[in-house]
Amino acid sequence: MLLTEARRPARTGSGGELIPLAEQDRSLWNRELIAEGVALITDALGKGAVGEYQLQAAVAAVHDQAPRYEDTDWGQILGLYGLLERMTGNPMVSLNRAIAAAMVDGPAAGLALLEPLDEQLAGNHRLHAVRAHLLEMSGEVDGAIAEYRTAAGRTNSVPEQNYLTTRAARLNEALR
Repeated sequence: MLLTEARRPARTGSGGELIPLAEQDRSLWNRELIAEGVALITDALGKGAVGEYQLQAAVAAVHDQAPRYEDTDWGQILGLYGLLERMTGNPMVSLNRAIAAAMVDGPAAGLALLEPLDEQLAGNHRLHAVRAHLLEMSGEVDGAIAEYRTAAGRTNSVPEQNYLTTRAARLNEALR
């Protein structure tokens, strides 16, 4: 929780708009909380059996320790999500693993991992948001716009709706 809390000041803008991890100002992250969280997870991992919460904390630690988004060790995150997926069978973990796979092996790899989730996460806005992001990464702008719009229509969160419709609008403008 410390590792997640450490990023809170950078998660939203002055108007309450969502700021994705890749665009967050990491100078706003609380380095003391990160150091404490990393020390706790390092200690916990060295004490034997590892559970899902330790793996989730380890993922957060990898994100928090990267000085820049570009420095994120996506290979390690992919491995941690693979373990977590086998441990839990949680489709949201699979969704996160797809993102990590896209960062390691390219957007096509991530998109392929989304296909089996269509049934499990049918109607979930996050599935569409991730698909939109990966389609955008792959240059499939029309598909990304459609998925961002679908995701926006399936969330009840106004900040998420605003973020997703803004992403779709920016891509639409770029087409013109």
